[in-house]
Amino acid sequence: MKILVAYFSHKGENYFGGRIIRIEKGNTEKVAEKIRNATGADIYEIRSASPYPETYKETVAAAVAELSGGVRPVLASPMPDVKPYDAVVIAYPNWCGTVPMAVLTFLESADFSGKKIYPVCTHEGSGAGRSVSTIRGAAPGATVNEALEIVGSNADKCDLAVTEYLREHKISL
Repeated sequence: MKILVAYFSHKGENYFGGRIIRIEKGNTEKVAEKIRNATGADIYEIRSASPYPETYKETVAAAVAELSGGVRPVLASPMPDVKPYDAVVIAYPNWCGTVPMAVLTFLESADFSGKKIYPVCTHEGSGAGRSVSTIRGAAPGATVNEALEIVGSNADKCDLAVTEYLREHKISL
């Protein structure tokens, strides 16, 4: 099985275990790297060409504005060719109850027909929200599985949850 791990993550100020702290590496990036290391998959970082603010409140305001306006941010780097992949793990934080809009840019910029998509959502108590249905709508023709939900502030110690999800869904090379 050929696998791509595509992830969106935010470093800087984050809501983390009930408080706002500054982190050098985003929680979702940590989880995506665990998945890549466990599977040997290729990895692609979904980044907006216009970086999000470092401060938590400004990032939330930007996310709300993008969602309200239906904005699809331009991505910072070219999309990978998804044709050779059988499965795509999409890792993202829950922003405003769904995926960050840059993730929608990624999903809507390629044909995922016939692919298996495995959502992996980091959050601080809100679960995956409506993100799985959003992904299903953005990737017609793909089989979108239920999400692995990881509390972001537990990203450093989620190895067992990642391993179980990968095993349960038979995600391996």
